[in-house]
Amino acid sequence: MPDEFDLIAQLRQRAETRAPVEIGIGDDAAVLHHPHPTREVVTTDMLMDGVDFRWGEAPPELIGRKCLAVNLSDLAAMGARPTAAFVSVALPRTFPGQQIERMFQGLFDLAEEFEVVIAGGDTNSWDGPLVVSITAMGDVTEHGAVLRSGARPGDSIYVTGACGGSLQGRHLTFTPRVREALWLQHQFPLHAMIDISDGFAADLHHILDESGVGAIISGEIVPVHADIPSDWSAEQRLTAALSDGEDFELLFTTPVSDLPNSCLNAHPQTPITKVGVVTAEPGCWLRSESSGLAPLPKLGWKHALG
Repeated sequence: MPDEFDLIAQLRQRAETRAPVEIGIGDDAAVLHHPHPTREVVTTDMLMDGVDFRWGEAPPELIGRKCLAVNLSDLAAMGARPTAAFVSVALPRTFPGQQIERMFQGLFDLAEEFEVVIAGGDTNSWDGPLVVSITAMGDVTEHGAVLRSGARPGDSIYVTGACGGSLQGRHLTFTPRVREALWLQHQFPLHAMIDISDGFAADLHHILDESGVGAIISGEIVPVHADIPSDWSAEQRLTAALSDGEDFELLFTTPVSDLPNSCLNAHPQTPITKVGVVTAEPGCWLRSESSGLAPLPKLGWKHALG
């Protein structure tokens, strides 16, 4: 495995510098400069071997890619345009250098796709599993940041793409919905938005709790991903779509009740589906033809602490 300084030198050669990064890798800290007053969004995620991926079961490039992609998905959920990222890694002492290079290759490839500058970070080694922590930054557009707390009674609830079955491998290969978020924000008023990481139902509850509102979801309309086994019952497939998580699709509310059925700027075009409505009365309900209205609990992933 290369030593810390060899690795930093390699990363520095790969890292491009563009606005707002004035000084990137090479000093004790990066220097960022904005020629015009603007607000920034900052997010951070820590991913660990054995929790968010399994080293040895997935190509290192996809692991590196995911580590950055989850941060870009958070920026997308805020309606922000990604600009820079800071990457810190705790590497197992036994890692071969070639595997490390492949992991960073996947990370840098995604950074280049979204014009993100890798502006710094830290490296260390230890006897534990691989840990990657990334802090990413993005510019707030002229439309402002989209928060979880802005949903209003009467809003329509939409979701991009389809949900469920991500652990079949899609959680490593998804494309963060940055382009879709910026296009939607430019075209329509967005009141609230979140990316689906913990699960459709769990993340919908985050919006409802922060906004002090309720929702009714139409179960037959929720887009179920083809990764969910087709031989499961309709109820099982819907439950998976509502609870699996790591779809990294956008769930958002808007007063517009008739959006186009796809994001026209995405390649290929990303479907958009209206799945429900925001209500003034708190509570989350699932409507189906067979059972009518039933409570929709916070189905999804919960991080156990301690």
